[in-house]
Amino acid sequence: MNSFQIKYKDKNSAARLAVLKTPHGDVQTPCFMPVGTMGAVKGITPDQLKQTGAEIILSNTYHLMLRPGVDTIEKLGGIHKFMSWPGPILTDSGGYQVFSLASFRTVDDDGVTFRSHIDGSSHRLTPADVVDIQLGFGSDVIMPLDECTAPGTSREAAAGAVTRTTSWLEKSAERWSGAAAAGKGSLFGIMQGNFFPDLREQSATEIVALDLPGYAIGGLSVGEEFSVFRDSLRHAAALLPEGKPRYLMGIGTPEYILEAVEAGIDLFDCVYPTRIARNAQVLTLDGPLSLRNEKYRTDFRPVEESCRCPACSRHTRAYLRHLFKAREIQAAVLATCHNLAFIESLVEKIRTAVAASSFAQFKAEFLARYQGGGA
Repeated sequence: MNSFQIKYKDKNSAARLAVLKTPHGDVQTPCFMPVGTMGAVKGITPDQLKQTGAEIILSNTYHLMLRPGVDTIEKLGGIHKFMSWPGPILTDSGGYQVFSLASFRTVDDDGVTFRSHIDGSSHRLTPADVVDIQLGFGSDVIMPLDECTAPGTSREAAAGAVTRTTSWLEKSAERWSGAAAAGKGSLFGIMQGNFFPDLREQSATEIVALDLPGYAIGGLSVGEEFSVFRDSLRHAAALLPEGKPRYLMGIGTPEYILEAVEAGIDLFDCVYPTRIARNAQVLTLDGPLSLRNEKYRTDFRPVEESCRCPACSRHTRAYLRHLFKAREIQAAVLATCHNLAFIESLVEKIRTAVAASSFAQFKAEFLARYQGGGA
């Protein structure tokens, strides 16, 4: 089973350095998790992914249970062998995917019934099922079924979602407890509550009472204004135990990562770096740039001078622009390698700053340059 040890606390914020120990290796936190929704991080091989500095990746229960199916993954030796990724893997429950398919699902107190987005077949997921599936995968971190709510949801509906999320988590924890004794992956609880502070407090109190190995914050970065995100995050993070890992679900831009670390978050994930890479956008210390822009046609600099990724160590902005204009597959591969290396490098620099209790200075200087443009 996983364990968590805090190594250092920043003197001027809630930021901290820690080690999350898992059956497939240690994770240094704060840590960004690349997203491999369907069993692969898009546009990059496992070996290339390791070279970016990634330590742990995320995959998705909903998609993998539909295709190729739990039995197939189990027969192939579990999700690590299936993906050829030897390091830790967190699998989310697929709850977000299920709830985003509003016209395809029916929710009740015992679980959710939904139709596959692939072939329309009917499926049923209960809180216990979700745990069983992820145990079958061999996941290092297991996420429970929860009920997500969108910005603008009424207080009554948000309160109902908190009650159901807690009830489902209790059932998930009961199913997981036997596996915990056998040293299997760790179950994290998920806090909900929308943007109602008292509901966040209620949710935190209820899930923390279950004394799980870690806790996640759900329902943020779902379209709300940045100031609302920031204030809600700080309130929510402070409600979770200091001695357990804190996971903020679904954030991955530099601005959001810095806010998360400052609030005391240890883990975060997002498709952002890989998605924008496939659309010819790359990250630099001077902000994102679009390689489709004409001004890069004869720009013979690397994407980022200080980056040692394959794109930057061997190629120019002009060459990458040419690949995108020619619709060469290699364009997305190189841009993906760069963007993930950039984010992993950023997180490494954050850890260094936290260790020196200079995180606030690092954040201010990084954002002044990153948001100032100039790339």
